[in-house]
Amino acid sequence: MTSLQLDFSDDIRPLAARMRPQQLADYVGQQHLVAPGTPLYQAITAGRVFSLILWGPPGTGKTTLAELIASHANAVMQRLSAVTAGVKDIRDAISEAKLRQQQYQQRTLLFVDEVHRFNKAQQDAFLPHIEDGTIIFIGATTENPAFALNNAVLSRARVCVLRPLTETDLQQVLHKALSTEPQGLGALKLTIAADAERLLLQLSAGDARRLLNVLEQLAELAEPGCSISAEQVKQVVPQQLAGFDREGDLFYDLISAFHKSVRGSDPDAALYWYARILAGGGDPLYVARRLLAIASEDIGNADPRALTLALNAWDTFSRVGPAEGERAIAQAAVYLALAPKSNAVYLAFNRIKQQIADMPDYPVPLHLRNAPTALQKQLGHGSEYRYAHNEPGAYAAGERYLPPELWHEQFYQPSERGMEKQLAEKLRYLRELDAQSQIKRQP
Repeated sequence: MTSLQLDFSDDIRPLAARMRPQQLADYVGQQHLVAPGTPLYQAITAGRVFSLILWGPPGTGKTTLAELIASHANAVMQRLSAVTAGVKDIRDAISEAKLRQQQYQQRTLLFVDEVHRFNKAQQDAFLPHIEDGTIIFIGATTENPAFALNNAVLSRARVCVLRPLTETDLQQVLHKALSTEPQGLGALKLTIAADAERLLLQLSAGDARRLLNVLEQLAELAEPGCSISAEQVKQVVPQQLAGFDREGDLFYDLISAFHKSVRGSDPDAALYWYARILAGGGDPLYVARRLLAIASEDIGNADPRALTLALNAWDTFSRVGPAEGERAIAQAAVYLALAPKSNAVYLAFNRIKQQIADMPDYPVPLHLRNAPTALQKQLGHGSEYRYAHNEPGAYAAGERYLPPELWHEQFYQPSERGMEKQLAEKLRYLRELDAQSQIKRQP
């Protein structure tokens, strides 16, 4: 009889649901939160539960932890999913919690999955009931609460960060699933080859639910008593699905890692993070746009060719499509990673923008003003302006182009790296000419 013919005491739930721990001692991972002696562990075991936001990747135990908290608090766990629920569902849940409290003196733990999907009004609907103790509020989210949740909710709940499970954690989950009866697969007497186990742990990427779902598929295809091979794992999961989302934290983390790798002059890391973005379905042109920003912000005039190469990579992608275009962007990423770095223009421009925001709007000096009419000429517009091309070396030494109030400023401070070193030498030469000039504009 194959595994397809087996039943698990009429329990048709997925393996991941059947294997959910029922006791805190069986909870795997997140020892930084729930190891004996930690504040959360002590609160849970004492039944002193408070409102929480559980923030972490999928499959790291958020729902399980909420269920364990409810059981230790002797509270009824009521569930809402922000994917499908609305304000009416929230009101109904609150009404049931009040009734439970009034008639049975029973507490309610309201667990809200994907809580970040609720809008501000929906999140605000929980606030008075958290404060008056009608509910113990536990929200689960894969998104950064600082961005996804209202400050009012955050001020009433403690944020607990759950981490991806380690391979040791996943190994523990795997072995328990293979050996446990009747919830697990123990009745099938399956084993797993060492290389298959390593591959499965790697493909699970810290996600226990993914691990158990793949294991369940393998069990459905296996004969009882057999050993699962690496080849079978590859057949069930032919390609690792790279973690990625287009708008969430992981997206910005990958982009940040890419940018910092290029800025840090590590071409290998730059290519790795770029490939991770592509493997997850990311837009190559987003990376191309980021390269343009890097060329201006982090390389600047140390190698002005970087900006041109980044533009050329974008243009190549637009002309020839992804196959060759992705490679052109990779080429640009490597070049920019190895290019000399300077943020001198970036710093100078930001400083000037801040000066403009903090200071008055100084008038344009008269000698720099436009004078298209006789009246403007009579008012002194353009008077005593020195035309640079008529000066030695096409440079009007001693001339001033900033408002008099800013003559002491030197915003742009070029680095001594790459081509910018030549610009620094040129700037020092020009300033020396200014210092030696007998013709100096006075305030």
